[in-house]
Amino acid sequence: MEKPSKSTTGTLALAALGVVYGDIGTSPLYAFKEAFAGAHGLAPTEPNVLATLSAMFWAMMLIISIKYVWVMLRFDNEGEGGVLALTALAKRSVSDTSRWKLFIATAGIFAAALFYGDALITPAISVLSAVEGLSVAAPSLENLIIPLTVGVLVGLFFIQRHGTGSMGKLFGPVTLLWFAALAVLGAISIAETPSVLRALNPMYAISFAIEHPAGMFLLLSAVFLALTGGEALYADMGHFGARPVRLAWFGLVCPALLVNYFGQGALVMRQADAMSNPFYLLSPDWFMLPLVALATAATVIASQATISGAYSITLQAMRMGYLPRLFIQHTSDSQRGQIYIPAVNWMMLVGVIILVFQFKSSGALAAAYGIAVSGTMIITTLLTTFVALHLPGKIRAGLLPALAVFALLELTFFSSNLTKVASGGWMPLALGLCLFVLLSTWKKGSTLIAKQRRKLDIPMEVFVSSTHADIPRVEGTAIYLTADPAYVPSALFHNLKHFKVLHEQTLFLHVITADVPHIRAKERMEVNRIAPGMYNVALHYGFRQEVDIPRALKGLAERGVKLEAMNTTYFIARSNIADGPGGMPAWRCALFSWMTRQSEGAASFFNLPANQVVELGTKVML
Repeated sequence: MEKPSKSTTGTLALAALGVVYGDIGTSPLYAFKEAFAGAHGLAPTEPNVLATLSAMFWAMMLIISIKYVWVMLRFDNEGEGGVLALTALAKRSVSDTSRWKLFIATAGIFAAALFYGDALITPAISVLSAVEGLSVAAPSLENLIIPLTVGVLVGLFFIQRHGTGSMGKLFGPVTLLWFAALAVLGAISIAETPSVLRALNPMYAISFAIEHPAGMFLLLSAVFLALTGGEALYADMGHFGARPVRLAWFGLVCPALLVNYFGQGALVMRQADAMSNPFYLLSPDWFMLPLVALATAATVIASQATISGAYSITLQAMRMGYLPRLFIQHTSDSQRGQIYIPAVNWMMLVGVIILVFQFKSSGALAAAYGIAVSGTMIITTLLTTFVALHLPGKIRAGLLPALAVFALLELTFFSSNLTKVASGGWMPLALGLCLFVLLSTWKKGSTLIAKQRRKLDIPMEVFVSSTHADIPRVEGTAIYLTADPAYVPSALFHNLKHFKVLHEQTLFLHVITADVPHIRAKERMEVNRIAPGMYNVALHYGFRQEVDIPRALKGLAERGVKLEAMNTTYFIARSNIADGPGGMPAWRCALFSWMTRQSEGAASFFNLPANQVVELGTKVML
């Protein structure tokens, strides 16, 4: 792969600011403050400020700069990152018969489920923390914080269906201005109290941990809030590539964040009462309201990146067989990655508004934040270990100890975040568990259906060699969508039962989603002639690609198969689920049946022409 030019890298790095770094870039609004808030908050003394800053600095260096920016960006699945892409990569690294495949798949599903918990909290806590600046800039407007927050969030979710391409052009410049503001405000404060830079010495954090182990354990849950956008670095690398993401981090994001955190610490060292909102109190009065507006814009961008991430991971889950087909709207004619999934959008909006009204402040929401992200980080490290075990010896020998250190740190962060379960941390865990049940139920049910059909359906070889020979033929082409080309589709049996004819040309079409994000167009299609007028056609797609069957079938002519689009009928079997012996418990069977009813029809999902599709129902016992 060619390396991007310097100009291209710079442009991509600018674009990455809003998408990749929106989440972690808005953490200064609440992260440092939370170390000194709540029942277990530290007293805002100089030693405690220095210990907190020291822990934040070294946590960002170890977890973000080293683990994610240097290590994880090297573990791409053909250019794509994220926990599901890593899961596919880890599964390929172990043998097909390995019992670890199930463990890897389960871990990946659970991490994906936890992601949705993070995706709900991020818009709520980010926008709420930005709008809370009104209480500092104009205390008389404090009662407007909740209504304004809800208004901003509702507007954000309502514009999703129109696409964010035009607005997305502003994301990079606005986020650039945001990080510049972070750096300038922090630098001015550090210049007044340069002694705060002593916190760069890790001994301040280490000494605090030795003298106050319980205090440090609780402090880590606040420190972790400064790391919560780390997974986005890896998940969004496919949009920009590793080099621009690294350039943006080391060239601007990391310095700006650290300067702002240290600036907040310097302010608190000068005046302890600034701990009420150290971020906004860094600002001079004349800049306060513009800063609230800029912070709100930055948090909207961070929320947009999270919403887009939820769409993306939903699409990947559908392609990999963990979710039923959902309606997907493509909002851009030029960029296929820009999608809108109404079901996900409206469920997220309801969830986010409930969170705002339930918790009412960013400080209360911070108690629910961190558990889902730290859990996902641990799973990411675990899956990376499986891949690393199959690397060459020298690389493996150097990488495994580093992964062990990352895992130990993340387990500590996760344990610290568990102390917040009673005060709100239960929410992302409960949501993650519910979504894990949904994802695993769909995968299990789909697998059982495939097994049931293999028991009932006739092998293709038997049908081709005997059954079809004496059946009358009619003009045209019939295309039967099938999950397993080794067996005759049930839709064909129903067709024969009712009409007692075959089309003069019959195609058995199988769509295969690979464990890689993209399949090249020239590798898309396989065609095998199994009898006169009968063909097996396999279409290969990556898990990030849109399936468009009519477009792909235009390539049949190159394989010697003539297909007249207007004389072609697509036959699809739609399953009706019934409770049966074995397989799944009754409650899980009912859940799978409900999910099946919510599934979008194959005709729409595969972009089939609606007036050329025939659906035939089949009953399946689970």
